[in-house]
Amino acid sequence: MSRPARWLLLAALAGGLAVIYFPLLLVLLNSFNADTTFGWPPSGLTLDWWARAAGNAGVRAALWTSVRAGLAATAIALVLGTMAAFALARYRFFGRDAVSLLLVLPIALPGIVTGIALNNAFRTVLGVGLGLFTAIVAHATFCIVVVFNNVLARLRRLGTDLREASEDLGASGWTTFRLVTFPMLRSALLAGGLLAFALSFDEIIVTTFTLGPGLETLPIWILNNLFRPNQAPIVNVVAAVLIVISTLPVYLAHRLSSDSVTSAR
Repeated sequence: MSRPARWLLLAALAGGLAVIYFPLLLVLLNSFNADTTFGWPPSGLTLDWWARAAGNAGVRAALWTSVRAGLAATAIALVLGTMAAFALARYRFFGRDAVSLLLVLPIALPGIVTGIALNNAFRTVLGVGLGLFTAIVAHATFCIVVVFNNVLARLRRLGTDLREASEDLGASGWTTFRLVTFPMLRSALLAGGLLAFALSFDEIIVTTFTLGPGLETLPIWILNNLFRPNQAPIVNVVAAVLIVISTLPVYLAHRLSSDSVTSAR
């Protein structure tokens, strides 16, 4: 590749990264901005907004709701996504490709379509009142996808040689899973769980249609308080926390996936 082409590609890469991450850096910086109008450049830096956010009961309640929903949805996704991956990786049956498509479809559908469909299903068909439970079930529908994809990819990469060797040596199916299969799947399960938690934690559209009254997750708290008087500085702090909490699981999942690929080589 010629030098001008390399420089052009680098410039496009830098421009794309700037468009994505410069606004996020502004949010982080404004969380320390002493000026309530967020004038530029900042008139000074302060930790006062962070102290106020930490003492805000609404923020703490929303954070706890987000954590509970994320952990529960991740647990459901780990169980169901792993079982589905094993079924599609180990068995051949009629409609296998259609089942695979149906499993990954929820993450491709617009969130508002999923939210409306689940809202109608819960309230009209099942007669279930909206609450934290319905939000957890709704989050699990798309969290399953990332667990399923991670586990299925790992199972396909591992093949069946070690499992068959273990069974030929007289090990039962459970022993083979516990001593052979599961240790090789741990990083894929952890990566899928981290990604599932990150997806659940920052979800807002589906949550809006499935979370009961009187409950707020952290993204919904941000949306509800964004335009309220004197709340903008605290909103920036909560947004900064949300950025960090959402980024860490994705980073760890990326590292786990990279390390597992390197080990496999």
